[in-house]
Amino acid sequence: AGKPVIVATQMLESMIESPTPTRAEASDVATAVYDGADAVMLSAETAAGQYPLEAVSIMDRICEHTENDDYYRRDVRTNRLEMETNASDAITAAACQVARTIGAACITTYTTSGSTTLRTVRLRPSVPVLCLSQNRGVVRRMVLSYGVQARHIADEEEITTFAQTVREAIAIARDQGLAKRGDHIVLTAGVPFGTPGSTNVLRIAEVT
Repeated sequence: AGKPVIVATQMLESMIESPTPTRAEASDVATAVYDGADAVMLSAETAAGQYPLEAVSIMDRICEHTENDDYYRRDVRTNRLEMETNASDAITAAACQVARTIGAACITTYTTSGSTTLRTVRLRPSVPVLCLSQNRGVVRRMVLSYGVQARHIADEEEITTFAQTVREAIAIARDQGLAKRGDHIVLTAGVPFGTPGSTNVLRIAEVT
């Protein structure tokens, strides 16, 4: 369903009082990543622990190392969810494939409800996903999902053409440090604008 999954509670509990985690705790964090969690969360380790910065740094290193493991990438490809027979799933699957084939800097999803972004990240693309939405609530929700950076964009009445959306996506991708001049981004959107579930456009754009 593409619903975000967050694994929390006692992930690195020993780091409340110790500068390093136990081997079992490190294994638990890695396992959460292998199992497809969107996020792992610390609580007492940072709220009341003696080594909050170290806890965040170590968890980040474990997650990054796990995601760079060849087994993780193979597992993602092998255990993909079955796609639905609709345009939105077809477009998002194609976007991930295109991004991988051309070496795109990021995938940009223009979304009203957040559905397109969730459909994209459940495929675990190898590049960041930039979520652009006119709905602030959607933007807040999407930041919990795997690999997503979310930004609020202009109100609906200010979006008049798809070309305008492409220009805005390029500008934001550059501003966020996701792409630089000469890179390519893959953009998905729905036309007409503002209609949930209408994702029907895929575009490759060069960052200028």
